[in-house]
Amino acid sequence: MIPVHVAIIMDGSGRWAKRRSLPRAFGHKQGVKTVKKIVRAADSLGIKVLTLYAFSAENWKRPRTEIKTLFSLLKQFIKKELEELNNSSVKLRILGDLSKFPENLKTEIESACKITSKNTGLELNIALNYGARQELLHVFEEMLRQDIKKPTEEIVSSFLYTAGQPDPDLLIRTSGELRISNFLLWQIAYSEIYITDKLWPDFARHDLENAIAEFQKRERRFGGI
Repeated sequence: MIPVHVAIIMDGSGRWAKRRSLPRAFGHKQGVKTVKKIVRAADSLGIKVLTLYAFSAENWKRPRTEIKTLFSLLKQFIKKELEELNNSSVKLRILGDLSKFPENLKTEIESACKITSKNTGLELNIALNYGARQELLHVFEEMLRQDIKKPTEEIVSSFLYTAGQPDPDLLIRTSGELRISNFLLWQIAYSEIYITDKLWPDFARHDLENAIAEFQKRERRFGGI
């Protein structure tokens, strides 16, 4: 069975560049190329939802020049790939808080989401200025605002950035790091986790297929026997 929702912590672009004695920006550029390949692969494999961790709430601690590079690459990706995404009926969705982003980039992102909002193919979630703890705080604030005194799991889920989508079946992390990094903490409660030593720029379609093959070998009991 193909996982319905795959989430990926795209890690290792900076190390990929460092190992080649290149500026970190080169790693991020190569990482964007990998994003394009993996989105196409996920679509062709029949995955319904793909969530990519692109910029965390903690990434603001990085050097300003690197952040500017990431924003520039994001803007280029949207401009260059929007037509293909739309033609492939991919629906773009942002997980996170865009309020701190430059206004022109924010407008570009929101426009792309609006243009693809009626599409019925792969749902592509890009996590930007995202942190799972921040997301849960947002949920709590909404419940307080609506005076919800007896929350249920369904109510909490309805206020998440992923509202209306199934939780990830499979969480992939590249670069071999063994941590979650404040990503989708509520949603991955029962996700299968797959770690690969491949750095994100080297991650290819066959690596995604390997992760899915490993997922298919596992027995998911969701707390049962």
